[in-house]
Amino acid sequence: MQQDILINWSPHEARVAVVENGAVQELHVERTLERGLVGNVYLGKVSRVLPGMQSAFIDIGLERAAFLHVADVWHRQEGGEAPMFARKDEPPVPIEKQVFEGQALMVQVIKDPIGTKGARLSTQISIAGRLLVFLPQDDHVGVSQKIPQHEREALRARLQALVGSKEAGGGGGFILRTNGEDATDAELAEDIAYLRKTWARVKEAAQRQPPMSLLLQDLSLLQRVLRDMVGEDTQSIRIDSREQFMALQAFGNEFMPAASAKLQLYKGERPIFDLYAIDEEIARALGRRVDLKSGGYLIVDQTEALTTIDVNTGGYVGARNFDDTIFKTNLEAAGAIARQLRLRNLGGIVIVDFIDMVREDHQAAVLAEFKKQLARDRVKTMVGGFSQLGLVEMTRKRTRESLAHMLCEPCPTCRGAGQVKTARSVCYDILREVLREARQFNPREFRVVASPRVVELFLDEESQHLAGLSDFIGKPISLQAESAMGQEQYDIVLL
Repeated sequence: MQQDILINWSPHEARVAVVENGAVQELHVERTLERGLVGNVYLGKVSRVLPGMQSAFIDIGLERAAFLHVADVWHRQEGGEAPMFARKDEPPVPIEKQVFEGQALMVQVIKDPIGTKGARLSTQISIAGRLLVFLPQDDHVGVSQKIPQHEREALRARLQALVGSKEAGGGGGFILRTNGEDATDAELAEDIAYLRKTWARVKEAAQRQPPMSLLLQDLSLLQRVLRDMVGEDTQSIRIDSREQFMALQAFGNEFMPAASAKLQLYKGERPIFDLYAIDEEIARALGRRVDLKSGGYLIVDQTEALTTIDVNTGGYVGARNFDDTIFKTNLEAAGAIARQLRLRNLGGIVIVDFIDMVREDHQAAVLAEFKKQLARDRVKTMVGGFSQLGLVEMTRKRTRESLAHMLCEPCPTCRGAGQVKTARSVCYDILREVLREARQFNPREFRVVASPRVVELFLDEESQHLAGLSDFIGKPISLQAESAMGQEQYDIVLL
């Protein structure tokens, strides 16, 4: 698998596309004024404690107060710092006994604000480095679950020796990331020193800065590209800004030399995203319908509670019998759905309605293919089997806004409903409203101001009804078309 990363940068926005074997797999957008907050460390101030919800609202200087649940509260115990829930059978300490209104509290954002919900916080601080994740409040040394089990113990022993004991001036919790599997002791020691130095700066800032201050900001999208997205399969990282290329090269040379070596400055005349028609891919990723190569298609609907994906055969009639047609469409759809989840950054609950399959071996094969495609995802996913209704339920961890929520806003005409009343329905609403007004007021004339399509219908097919109402109320009714009005909008002016 050959992977290329393209970076399109401008002063107001950075866009990153991950391309594998010529097909766009991931899209990331970060706007200067809308940069994500996950990973940021703040000195927050407790504004409200809600015992009934076992949660608290924390003011960290944002427009909306952030949310802290009791499950995300850590506290100091004798013998060091440890998580609240050391054992699952122990009842949690109520949140009202741990935090109080007006308290200054160091917190970290674990979920960006989404929709009307504020950011979600944790009092357990974690700082990600190139090879390691540092947990300064813990003493645990762990290894990523993605590293083969037979290698973990040896890696854990190496890391423990480098971390050292608390008594010897070491300590702190560390987790070895997947890309640190083949790191040398010198590289690991360098990362440990960098993370401890960063934590020391955070603690110092917490002592001298007032509540609601930002203590540590997570890396920018371009820096996270080097830290998180570059792997052995990455052939090149091409960026179209000389200034950002130099800054990223300096950052990479200091912390990620292997990734930095793959950086290239793109000097082509064509826009960098035109190389793989990425802007067209973004436009498709914002639509409901996704066409499959076989002639089938997907319908993707994103709602507040969940995302539904419906699979349809469409014009595909290529197999010898109907069962094989359905099976092949579902197999192709499994890969396309996994790609769309990454491309659109869809998170939370996802319900997939594959075309009904009679044979159990077909169901098992489609489910296996679906799980195989999802295994390539950097974000954690969980998949259930087929339900009695033939649906597949899954979850994908959501830490930031989806592509549609980031680039789009609800339609002002339909207000996000996805549909509007027909022009005829609006005509009948207007007729009822005029009658209602005529019973309360006695103007010289009623003037209806509406969209051109509604006015056109009144002048044509509904002219008889309008004339009949005018005769019934004994007042003239005039019409005025207003092109700026949506189809459902209208106004009745009393003259």
